[in-house]
Amino acid sequence: MESSIDIPCTQCGNDDSLSMLTLSSEIPYFGEHTQVTILCDHCGWKHTDFIPSDGAKPGSWSIVLDSIDKISARVVRSSSCTIRIPHLDLEASPGSSSSGFVTNIEGVINRFEHVVGSIIRANPDSKEIVREANKILDRLTEAKTGTSNIALLLLDPKGRSQIIHEDAVATELTKSEATNLDTGPEFPVFDI
Repeated sequence: MESSIDIPCTQCGNDDSLSMLTLSSEIPYFGEHTQVTILCDHCGWKHTDFIPSDGAKPGSWSIVLDSIDKISARVVRSSSCTIRIPHLDLEASPGSSSSGFVTNIEGVINRFEHVVGSIIRANPDSKEIVREANKILDRLTEAKTGTSNIALLLLDPKGRSQIIHEDAVATELTKSEATNLDTGPEFPVFDI
C-alpha cells in the first residue's frame, strides 16, 4: 500500500514529497512482519525498516561461524540493530539514516569487507593501517568458509532483528544493555 506523508523530508526538507510504502508478509521462521519504506520524490532519499507484528523485547542473536552451512543463515536486520564481530573488534551501529535489510551471514560479512576495503583505499600510504586491515580481511574470508570460531552478534534494543538458524542463540537484552545501544533513525510514522 502506498500513501503520502504530510511531513517534510528529513534530508532535503521538501514538503509534500514523501510517500510511504508498506508490505505485510511472512518471512519464514521470522513470522508476520511489515516492511515500511519511506521515499522522497524530490531528492531520492529512501529508508526501509522491518516491524514484526507481535510485540518484541530488546534482544540479542549470536552464532559462531564454525561450519559452512551457517554462512547461508538468513539475517533480518532492522534499522535499530547493531552488528558486532567481537573477535575482530568490528561493529556496525545504526546511524540516523540506517535502513533495515534481509540478507544472509555471507552478505553481512561482505558489508564489513567493503568497509575495510574502503579504509585500505583511503590510507594507501599507511603500511600499518593496510597491514591490520588485510589481517581483518583474511579473518573475514576464513569466517565465510566456515573454518573459524568467529561469532556474529545482532543487538537490537527494539527486538526486530534475528538470525534464522538452528544454532543461533537468542537472549533478551537487559534494560541497561538496551539503553547503551544506538537505536537508529526515529520517525513519527514508526511509533508502535
